[in-house]
Amino acid sequence: MTKTYFNWSTGKDSAMALYHLLKDDEYQVDQLVTSVNAAHDRVTMHGLRRSLMEKQINALGIPCNTIELPENPDMETYGKLMIEGVQKLKDQGYRTAGFGDIFLEDLREYREKQLRSLDINCVFPLWKRDTKELMEEFIALGFKAIVVCINGQLLDESFVGRELDASFIKDLPDNVDPCGENGEFHTFCYDGPIFQQPVPFEVGEKTYREYPSPSKNEPNYGYWFCDLLPA
Repeated sequence: MTKTYFNWSTGKDSAMALYHLLKDDEYQVDQLVTSVNAAHDRVTMHGLRRSLMEKQINALGIPCNTIELPENPDMETYGKLMIEGVQKLKDQGYRTAGFGDIFLEDLREYREKQLRSLDINCVFPLWKRDTKELMEEFIALGFKAIVVCINGQLLDESFVGRELDASFIKDLPDNVDPCGENGEFHTFCYDGPIFQQPVPFEVGEKTYREYPSPSKNEPNYGYWFCDLLPA
């Protein structure tokens, strides 16, 4: 078995990919890695509180390392911190990294290029899966998740804070991927076959945050977040 660590985002795709890796006798997954915005003490992109992430990790029963990122890291800083974190894992004998990516070719190429320099192989259990079928499998297996972040340009406020169920998938506009693979929405997975017990939480307030566009010719973009509190 190959000593493997898994890049854990706390959401649905990570949960499904980890589920399939744990069933594969080729890989020994005994370490998770999550990037955290140290300035806000929240999981990057998802905005999940660190305290709730830690309860989720305890429910999974797999140790987790965090990569501490500054508030607004540029790509050079991000890459440097990630490489430093992976080097520590390599020193512990890890030779393979697992990811929950599905079809973003440029993202896969970036990950493989960065880790190739450290002789770390990449594995993508969900790669090229049909995303609608993947969500149907997620629900059928008994996974449970709540939507914690949405792209305000593609989805309205009513979608954030909802359970990720068949009704949610049915209500998505045609231009939104069922898995949100293009960043349309992010989730917090709190129960399912890889969990030892459900993660208790309470739903907090919704907030809207706007960010400057990387291009001067494009308008600013915004995201709706639903805060979750450890119960």
